[in-house]
Amino acid sequence: MSLTDPVADFLTRIRNSIRARHQKLDVPASKLKAEIARILKEEGYISNFKTTEENGRAVLRVYLKYGANNEAAIRDLERVSRPGCRVYIGRDEIRRVQGGLGISIMTTPKGVMTGRQARREGVGGEVLCEIW
Repeated sequence: MSLTDPVADFLTRIRNSIRARHQKLDVPASKLKAEIARILKEEGYISNFKTTEENGRAVLRVYLKYGANNEAAIRDLERVSRPGCRVYIGRDEIRRVQGGLGISIMTTPKGVMTGRQARREGVGGEVLCEIW
């Protein structure tokens, strides 16, 4: 099975796992997915993640985070830039997600970072997704 958009697949698996109230999920690992998971952990949307190997394949295991009333830390996530329609923005065009309640994750020349960090660093790039 070839995947045309592994990032969208990763986001969909997170969305489905949260709706099914799973504690963790496994996805095929990649550097980009690991970077996205790192940002989600730093911003408090997931509790942890780690890369392991199963049957000779690299696997990214993501531990989801729920609040006191069993509500998920991630309300929703959305892919912005898709393989068929890439979305690039300059540093002055980085917008706030859900009025500052969410984050956008971007790939920039300085690496993968949130929209807030990119604005601070003064770089633009490709908007991968938005999470709130």
